[in-house]
Amino acid sequence: MISIRNISKKYGSLEVLRDISLEINRGEVLSVVGPSGAGKTTLLQILGTLDRPDSGVVLYNGDDVLRMKDAALARFRCATIGFVFQFHQLLPEFTMQENVALPAMIGGMSRAKAMERAAELIDYLGLADRRAHKPAELSGGERQRAAVARALVNKPAVVLADEPSGSLDSHNRDELHRLFFDLRRDFGQTFVIVTHDQGLAAMCDRMVEMSDGRIVNIVKQSVKS
Repeated sequence: MISIRNISKKYGSLEVLRDISLEINRGEVLSVVGPSGAGKTTLLQILGTLDRPDSGVVLYNGDDVLRMKDAALARFRCATIGFVFQFHQLLPEFTMQENVALPAMIGGMSRAKAMERAAELIDYLGLADRRAHKPAELSGGERQRAAVARALVNKPAVVLADEPSGSLDSHNRDELHRLFFDLRRDFGQTFVIVTHDQGLAAMCDRMVEMSDGRIVNIVKQSVKS
């Protein structure tokens, strides 16, 4: 589904990614691990078309998306890719339901339909009684689940997550990890998850190990969730 080929990226004299190539399969849950500074987040940003490499290509279903002009690429990103960050990034002035609905409205959906879609996802995540609450009124786990719902509102084919459980306690962390696999089962999304959590990494179909801007190992996991 996604193919990245010979991706390199520098910031000034710092070489962050060095000739990275990787194939990601449809419906796969893939973890990316490695020490701080290994290039994991930069790789995720390039996969998500939030940044452009200095060289190499990013193919989605065979299409070189980095050849798109900025406006077309923004439309592609909104329709195809959902993002989950370590810190939920919910807007404090809006309710949970409004936060979840925002990407759908940005993508051109009417407010009524976007709010309906948001309500469906919030109900699926077991948060129906919290959807009118603002972020300050939610627990950490509830805020992060709302962030997952927001990532899913446009029915993306791919969800990219950067340390999604890094700010959670152990109970909420375990619940969030199980949720990713429930979503893959129920909706068929492909997940790429950057994580320092070895428990989550071990649950994934494959684990990509990075160091100094390179992929140094890819492990196919024997244990499935």
